[in-house]
Amino acid sequence: QVHLVESGGGLVQSGGSLRLSCAASGFITSIYAMGWYRQAPGQQRQLVATITARRSTKYGDFVKGRFTISRDGANNLVYLQMNSLQPEDTAVYYCKAEKVRTIVDGNFRSGDYWGQGSQVTVSS
Repeated sequence: QVHLVESGGGLVQSGGSLRLSCAASGFITSIYAMGWYRQAPGQQRQLVATITARRSTKYGDFVKGRFTISRDGANNLVYLQMNSLQPEDTAVYYCKAEKVRTIVDGNFRSGDYWGQGSQVTVSS
């Protein structure tokens, strides 16, 4: 069983910054990629940023250099530094771990996992 625990969301004024953190725990042997997605009310979940084990990154078009994703591979942590936040960034932000390899009772398994979500609200 793999658990993802997010922290760092909250309320911030327009132009402010927040840093999200996500920790993956369980009998993990490797994680291919970790990332962040967001979902605003009435909208589909969209990619914010992902980072692979080799530190290759991908960002959503709307990020425009405002956000930075980083990863502590040894401790299965991923961070999202968000600067110049705007009201349109208001959403629930979800952490995702992709192709997580675990070993349970001597058996290897692989799967994707999501965190519970962290609310980010940006006031104008």
